[in-house]
Amino acid sequence: MVQRHPPTHRVGAFAIILDETGRVLLSRRTDSGWWNLPGGGVESHESVAEGIIREVREETGLDVDVGRLIGVYSKPQKHEIVLTFECHIKGGTITTTEEADHHAWFDPDGLPSEHFLPKHRERVDDALRNQLAAFVRDQRQPSIGGEKISGM
Repeated sequence: MVQRHPPTHRVGAFAIILDETGRVLLSRRTDSGWWNLPGGGVESHESVAEGIIREVREETGLDVDVGRLIGVYSKPQKHEIVLTFECHIKGGTITTTEEADHHAWFDPDGLPSEHFLPKHRERVDDALRNQLAAFVRDQRQPSIGGEKISGM
Protein backbone atom coordinates (compact mmCIF):
# COMPACT_ATOMS: atom_id res chain seq x y z
CA MET A 1 0.00 0.00 0.00
CA VAL A 2 1.33 3.40 -1.00
CA GLN A 3 1.23 5.97 1.75
CA ARG A 4 -0.22 9.29 0.57
CA HIS A 5 1.07 12.58 1.90
CA PRO A 6 -0.69 15.93 1.70
CA PRO A 7 0.50 18.19 -1.10
CA THR A 8 3.64 20.09 -0.22
CA HIS A 9 3.44 22.79 -2.91
CA ARG A 10 0.92 25.47 -3.65
CA VAL A 11 0.02 26.03 -7.30
CA GLY A 12 -0.37 29.51 -8.69
CA ALA A 13 -1.70 30.58 -12.09
CA PHE A 14 -1.07 33.98 -13.65
CA ALA A 15 -2.25 35.64 -16.86
CA ILE A 16 -0.36 37.50 -19.54
CA ILE A 17 -3.07 39.60 -21.20
CA LEU A 18 -2.03 41.63 -24.23
CA ASP A 19 -4.16 44.20 -26.03
CA GLU A 20 -4.30 44.59 -29.82
CA THR A 21 -1.22 46.86 -29.74
CA GLY A 22 0.88 44.43 -27.69
CA ARG A 23 0.60 46.23 -24.35
CA VAL A 24 0.55 44.11 -21.18
CA LEU A 25 -2.15 44.43 -18.51
CA LEU A 26 -0.76 44.86 -14.99
CA SER A 27 -2.65 45.27 -11.74
CA ARG A 28 -1.51 47.18 -8.65
CA ARG A 29 -2.07 45.16 -5.49
CA THR A 30 -3.93 46.86 -2.67
CA ASP A 31 -1.98 44.99 0.01
CA SER A 32 1.50 46.01 -1.16
CA GLY A 33 1.18 48.71 -3.84
CA TRP A 34 3.27 46.61 -6.23
CA TRP A 35 2.42 45.96 -9.88
CA ASN A 36 1.95 42.35 -10.88
CA LEU A 37 0.23 40.07 -13.35
CA PRO A 38 -3.37 39.15 -12.56
CA GLY A 39 -3.58 35.74 -10.96
CA GLY A 40 -3.02 33.85 -7.76
CA GLY A 41 -3.41 30.53 -6.02
CA VAL A 42 -5.38 27.67 -7.54
CA GLU A 43 -7.80 26.23 -4.99
CA SER A 44 -7.86 22.50 -4.26
CA HIS A 45 -11.20 21.91 -5.99
CA GLU A 46 -10.24 23.80 -9.18
CA SER A 47 -8.49 22.93 -12.39
CA VAL A 48 -5.65 25.27 -13.36
CA ALA A 49 -7.87 26.90 -16.01
CA GLU A 50 -10.70 27.40 -13.52
CA GLY A 51 -8.26 28.96 -11.04
CA ILE A 52 -6.78 31.46 -13.46
CA ILE A 53 -10.21 32.43 -14.84
CA ARG A 54 -11.49 33.01 -11.28
CA GLU A 55 -8.40 34.93 -10.18
CA VAL A 56 -8.45 37.23 -13.23
CA ARG A 57 -12.17 37.91 -12.74
CA GLU A 58 -11.70 38.60 -8.99
CA GLU A 59 -8.80 40.99 -9.56
CA THR A 60 -9.82 42.77 -12.77
CA GLY A 61 -13.50 42.14 -13.56
CA LEU A 62 -12.48 40.57 -16.90
CA ASP A 63 -13.53 37.19 -18.26
CA VAL A 64 -10.74 35.41 -20.11
CA ASP A 65 -10.03 32.36 -22.21
CA VAL A 66 -6.86 30.52 -21.27
CA GLY A 67 -4.35 30.14 -24.11
CA ARG A 68 -0.84 28.80 -24.42
CA LEU A 69 1.33 27.98 -21.46
CA ILE A 70 4.14 30.55 -21.22
CA GLY A 71 6.10 28.93 -18.44
CA VAL A 72 6.39 26.82 -15.34
CA TYR A 73 8.19 28.64 -12.52
CA SER A 74 9.42 26.71 -9.49
CA LYS A 75 9.84 28.51 -6.19
CA PRO A 76 11.03 25.67 -3.93
CA GLN A 77 11.99 28.00 -1.09
CA LYS A 78 8.29 28.96 -0.82
CA HIS A 79 6.91 25.53 -1.81
CA GLU A 80 5.21 27.07 -4.86
CA ILE A 81 4.87 26.16 -8.50
CA VAL A 82 3.56 28.96 -10.68
CA LEU A 83 2.08 28.50 -14.15
CA THR A 84 1.80 31.50 -16.44
CA PHE A 85 -0.55 31.49 -19.43
CA GLU A 86 -1.35 33.80 -22.28
CA CYS A 87 -5.01 34.74 -21.80
CA HIS A 88 -7.48 36.52 -24.06
CA ILE A 89 -10.30 38.80 -22.94
CA LYS A 90 -13.73 37.47 -23.87
CA GLY A 91 -15.88 39.79 -21.76
CA GLY A 92 -16.29 41.81 -18.62
CA THR A 93 -15.15 45.32 -17.80
CA ILE A 94 -11.91 46.32 -16.11
CA THR A 95 -12.71 47.49 -12.62
CA THR A 96 -10.89 48.03 -9.34
CA THR A 97 -11.40 45.38 -6.70
CA GLU A 98 -10.46 44.59 -3.11
CA GLU A 99 -7.28 42.96 -4.45
CA ALA A 100 -6.25 45.54 -7.06
CA ASP A 101 -6.81 49.29 -6.83
CA HIS A 102 -5.55 50.15 -10.32
CA HIS A 103 -5.06 48.44 -13.69
CA ALA A 104 -3.02 49.77 -16.58
CA TRP A 105 -1.78 48.71 -20.00
CA PHE A 106 2.00 48.96 -20.36
CA ASP A 107 4.10 48.93 -23.48
CA PRO A 108 6.72 46.16 -23.12
CA ASP A 109 9.44 48.82 -23.33
CA GLY A 110 7.67 50.90 -20.68
CA LEU A 111 7.04 48.40 -17.89
CA PRO A 112 7.24 49.97 -14.44
CA SER A 113 10.85 50.33 -13.31
CA GLU A 114 9.84 50.45 -9.65
CA HIS A 115 7.34 48.46 -7.65
CA PHE A 116 7.04 45.70 -10.27
CA LEU A 117 7.90 42.22 -9.05
CA PRO A 118 11.05 40.98 -10.86
CA LYS A 119 9.62 37.46 -11.11
CA HIS A 120 6.59 38.84 -12.93
CA ARG A 121 8.86 40.90 -15.21
CA GLU A 122 10.70 37.68 -16.14
CA ARG A 123 7.36 36.05 -16.98
CA VAL A 124 6.34 38.99 -19.20
CA ASP A 125 9.73 38.83 -20.93
CA ASP A 126 9.24 35.09 -21.51
CA ALA A 127 5.78 35.70 -23.03
CA LEU A 128 7.14 38.35 -25.39
CA ARG A 129 9.75 35.92 -26.73
CA ASN A 130 6.87 34.07 -28.47
CA GLN A 131 8.59 30.74 -27.95
CA LEU A 132 6.35 27.82 -28.86
CA ALA A 133 7.52 25.58 -26.03
CA ALA A 134 6.94 26.66 -22.45
CA PHE A 135 9.84 27.95 -20.37
CA VAL A 136 10.75 25.97 -17.25
CA ARG A 137 12.55 28.19 -14.77
CA ASP A 138 13.62 28.30 -11.15
CA GLN A 139 12.73 31.53 -9.37
CA ARG A 140 14.58 30.90 -6.11
CA GLN A 141 15.64 34.44 -5.25
CA PRO A 142 13.50 36.54 -2.88
CA SER A 143 11.11 38.80 -4.78
CA ILE A 144 12.68 42.01 -3.50
CA GLY A 145 15.85 42.01 -1.41
CA GLY A 146 14.28 39.80 1.23
CA GLU A 147 11.32 42.15 1.82
CA LYS A 148 8.04 40.41 2.41
CA ILE A 149 5.99 41.09 -0.73
CA SER A 150 2.87 39.08 -1.46
CA GLY A 151 2.17 37.67 -4.86
CA MET A 152 3.44 34.43 -6.25
